Amino acid sequence: MQVYCTRPRCPRPQNYFADLDDITTLKTTQQKYCTTCGMPLLLDGRYVPTKLLGTGGFGAAFLARDRRIPGMRQCVVKQFQPVGNLTSTQLQQAQIMFEREADVLAQLGNDHEQIPDLFAFFPVIINSSQSGQEDQFFYLVQEYIDGQNLEEELVQQGKFSEHQVLEVLQEILKVLKFVHERGIIHRDIKPSNIMRRRDGKLFLLDFGAVKQVTNVALGAASSTGIYSMGFAPPEQMSGGQVFPSTDLYALAVTIITLLTNQEAIQLFDAYRNQWKWREQVSVNPRLADILDKMLLPAANQRFQSAQEVLDTLYSQLLAATQLNSPSVTLPPQSPQVSNPVVSQRPATQLAFSFSIVELLGGAAFSGFEGALIAIALFSLVQSLIVTLSVTSVILGILVFAQTKRWIEKFDLLIIPIITFAIIFFIPFLQGGLQIQGVIILSVAAALVAISLTAIFRLIYKLLSLIL
Repeated sequence: MQVYCTRPRCPRPQNYFADLDDITTLKTTQQKYCTTCGMPLLLDGRYVPTKLLGTGGFGAAFLARDRRIPGMRQCVVKQFQPVGNLTSTQLQQAQIMFEREADVLAQLGNDHEQIPDLFAFFPVIINSSQSGQEDQFFYLVQEYIDGQNLEEELVQQGKFSEHQVLEVLQEILKVLKFVHERGIIHRDIKPSNIMRRRDGKLFLLDFGAVKQVTNVALGAASSTGIYSMGFAPPEQMSGGQVFPSTDLYALAVTIITLLTNQEAIQLFDAYRNQWKWREQVSVNPRLADILDKMLLPAANQRFQSAQEVLDTLYSQLLAATQLNSPSVTLPPQSPQVSNPVVSQRPATQLAFSFSIVELLGGAAFSGFEGALIAIALFSLVQSLIVTLSVTSVILGILVFAQTKRWIEKFDLLIIPIITFAIIFFIPFLQGGLQIQGVIILSVAAALVAISLTAIFRLIYKLLSLIL
């Protein structure tokens, strides 16, 4: 079995013990030591590190197994090991923040399903490589979320759609509402700290930079300078007070980086002191307005709570057609009695709005593709009623697929091109028309579909204003 040494800067941290391949031996064996540096490998006598997951400014994270739990449950072991030349005061402060993460996870993790549970927190004291001295390491063990963080997803898939960022926005707002109501500010919201488990559920990670604000005047606290460049608002970067709206600012920066696939610092115009992201994406203007308000430089000008943002999303973006996905469900809008257990009641769902370009593009696709399908079907069955009936069903499926985002972007070009190519190379499917006639009919159908869509949209807008 592969066992990873957690001593910082161990030259060969990978260790292999053949006897540990046997589960019975693994559960009963005494302590094992790194064959290179002598570091104890079985942390707290039970956690077996198997892989380095990553390192950061305040420590390293390892994938481990708990040999005391049936099934050898996987978990994450985080070790406190700050990098850089820290003063004794800074080191002490960093250690306090690491211990605070354990405290916060103990408070929150078991009470909210989108925050990892805390399993253990303990120190390890060993003899130093320097004679006569000791090294002290601090570890916390938490729930392992098997999936990808949003930074990894962004690299893999590129820009997020409006539907995808709405899901992220709502889910993390629900978590922040829970966190802020307990007097805690996260202070390091960013894509790499939001993890999507394999079943699609989103989790908020890395509470190492949290700040308790309970019992502090006006609910504010002094920032200790722990933040990620580009995601932190002015009050946090200046070392001043931090507020719930500090987290809302960072969440908005996270959303616009997902929408644009650009680094946060590239989206900020320092000369004008404003964000320059709207011209790079096509989203519902009301959603853009909400994000811009979350990004205002003054803390008191932003939304003051996660619930306020959720209420605004609900009131401004709710449309007649609702999504069926539970992953974008809004929390109940009525006041609730504070309860550490997250409510599982059904809630109103937020509909996804298409931009005008997407609506008209989809209409053109449906008209053009519908005409091609009708021409090909009429060539085969020679029945107008059957042709119209089957074409209507196929078009209905295509429109439904567009509303669910199963067909979008380049699909709207590729599918008609393939259909047209089939008709072009199989003259029998042209219904007795020349290929020019097929093109003219299809383009005419696309234009009619665009016109009807524009008219219905205008009528809908007028009725919305009147009613």
